[in-house]
Amino acid sequence: MARPPAKPPARPTRRPARPAPRKAALPQPAAPSGPPREGDRIAKLLARAGIASRREVERMIEARRIKLDGEVLTTPATVLTSLKGVTVDDKPVAKPERTRLFVFHKPAGLITAERDPTGRPTIYTALRNALPEGTPRVMPVGRLDFNTEGLLLLTNDGGLKRALELPSSGIERTYRARTFGEISQAQLEELIHGIEIEGVRYGKIDANMERRTGRNQWIELTLTEGKNREVRRVLEHFGLEVSRLLRTAYGPYQLGDLPRGQAYELKKHEIEPFLSQLKKQGLL
Repeated sequence: MARPPAKPPARPTRRPARPAPRKAALPQPAAPSGPPREGDRIAKLLARAGIASRREVERMIEARRIKLDGEVLTTPATVLTSLKGVTVDDKPVAKPERTRLFVFHKPAGLITAERDPTGRPTIYTALRNALPEGTPRVMPVGRLDFNTEGLLLLTNDGGLKRALELPSSGIERTYRARTFGEISQAQLEELIHGIEIEGVRYGKIDANMERRTGRNQWIELTLTEGKNREVRRVLEHFGLEVSRLLRTAYGPYQLGDLPRGQAYELKKHEIEPFLSQLKKQGLL
């Protein structure tokens, strides 16, 4: 007797799919209530004009030293399209000059600041004789320690100063250090991976032994961060004693054979490509 055809296996009962949870609506940015803002914050404008760095301008506003049309400004958030009517210490602010950049060979024994509370000499003591008469007020790009010498860039443009100092710019700084102690090239090469010292992380450093005489050696180091006393701390971490530290380059600019305490202005064609590069990076 023929068997009846087998029934196909029953399909498993499918549970109704749960509705996907509704995502909370993201808050939408409020539509601007008016036309886009024109102008820049006063700190930025005054920095560009070479009055002071942005941070210093903010301190000047706190000290009630800056006025607009005779009224004391109380906030650095003030937005202006020009510096017309702005005074600092009751003196009108002149129109910004073109961007200027100087190379200065800072001697050891000078503070990289405008004044020192303890009365130690500053770079401006040397700059009185190093810069030509009529040079506008200039600001140092970064700092060199009291006992560190070498290339120090100076500019009248606060915006350029800030861009050159930012670690995100990736601008290389090169130093030569005379040290005493034991270290190998292999140890120096490990610095290319960066190093952590007492909880502080330092980025990559390209370090090379230049020459050695006994336990004395000259070491060249190139880095891009420039943290406070970075070179000295890294070398001292290896047990080396740093007897002399000299910065020889900052970005494309070299110290060369410029005598200590002397300065010169870079030509327009020497700075324009560099400025263009910073603008492409969105730093200017």
